[in-house]
Amino acid sequence: MLQVFLATNPFIYRMNLEILSVSQLTQQIKTGLETLFPQVKIKGEISNFKRHSSGHSYLTLKDEGAQIAAVIWKTTGSRLAVTLKDGMNVVAEGRLEVYPPSGRYQLICTSVTEVGQGALQQAFAELLQKLAKAGYFSVERKRPIPEIPETIGLITSPTGAVIEDMSNVLERRFPAARVLLYPVSVQGANAAEAVASGIAYFNSTKKLNHRPQVIIIARGGGSLEDLQAFNGELVANAIYLSVLPIISAIGHETDLTIADMVADLRAGTPSIAAELAVPDTQELLRHIDNLQSRRDSILLGKLEGADRQVYSICSSYAFNRPLLQMQQFDDRLNSLVDQMGRTVKGGYGEKMQRYASVCQQLALLDYRNTLERGYVLVKQDGKFVTGATKLHPTDDVELLFHDGVLPAVISRKKLH
Repeated sequence: MLQVFLATNPFIYRMNLEILSVSQLTQQIKTGLETLFPQVKIKGEISNFKRHSSGHSYLTLKDEGAQIAAVIWKTTGSRLAVTLKDGMNVVAEGRLEVYPPSGRYQLICTSVTEVGQGALQQAFAELLQKLAKAGYFSVERKRPIPEIPETIGLITSPTGAVIEDMSNVLERRFPAARVLLYPVSVQGANAAEAVASGIAYFNSTKKLNHRPQVIIIARGGGSLEDLQAFNGELVANAIYLSVLPIISAIGHETDLTIADMVADLRAGTPSIAAELAVPDTQELLRHIDNLQSRRDSILLGKLEGADRQVYSICSSYAFNRPLLQMQQFDDRLNSLVDQMGRTVKGGYGEKMQRYASVCQQLALLDYRNTLERGYVLVKQDGKFVTGATKLHPTDDVELLFHDGVLPAVISRKKLH
């Protein structure tokens, strides 16, 4: 079959060969190749990945049969949602470019995604449409976040910077809050089930000290595949059915998951979620001070009004006579008080004299005074002995002198 080629195609076989310089040939190849492949998608494995100090990245895409050099300029690299490394299978989109000084062609990448992300994006879009129709994202159903929660339920990984960053924010803003951690894996096969179980636990627990007023779901940034647990229907349903309000803080500010959209409040980062969950203690104290000032002003105004009213009443004619009578009663009361004082003082002095007399009489009867005159008391088994006939030879006794106690034994001599 006869094949006809356009005369503008630089790759047409020329019957009359002309002599070209290396630069001319390279320029023709450059024009033809870049025109023929203005936009391509290539799937391959990354190798020889290097990030230059300028911010540009250089790498090789390869498969089992070939390889091609690729470049990611700094501006493109800053927009990538995936962290590139050797051995990663990716789909790179861009254009072919011939670099004449080295006589080689390379792929100028405009986007790079990890293999499988296309399917994840499609599943994300389909679930997003389904949940939107079911009203999962409706503003009317979102619950308010309590202004001053006593207890916060935190669903996140027990390791990593997320929990440390949130703890620092909570400690700084509102240290009175009590945080209950439900540790979960935030990525992987069982992550979605673990997160849904955490939401269900806080909603259904019978332990009063384990029931928070608000739940925070948090994790750090990552690729679309890393965040897949929060883009599934299982976690979306758990958030939708939760009685407790939920704050979602998944990834960085640029990341947006289905969990974020279903949640009652979305925070750009876990640290922001901690700030949104609790009030600032200093602001609360300032608010309390303002309320106290307003209260004092209102109370002072009422007191001044009442004072003026009382003054008006006291200055009236109807109030004068009762005041005079009250003054007379007050004078009589003062007189009675003085009289009572004198009576009590006199009675007290008399009682003190009688008390001193009784004390003097008791002192005369004190047996210790008798002992000082040379007498001794005898005790046996803790009881005083009142007669010699009650003692027997070898009995142990105690002799009580005025200045101490001595032990003694009754001798065998004949008792008189």
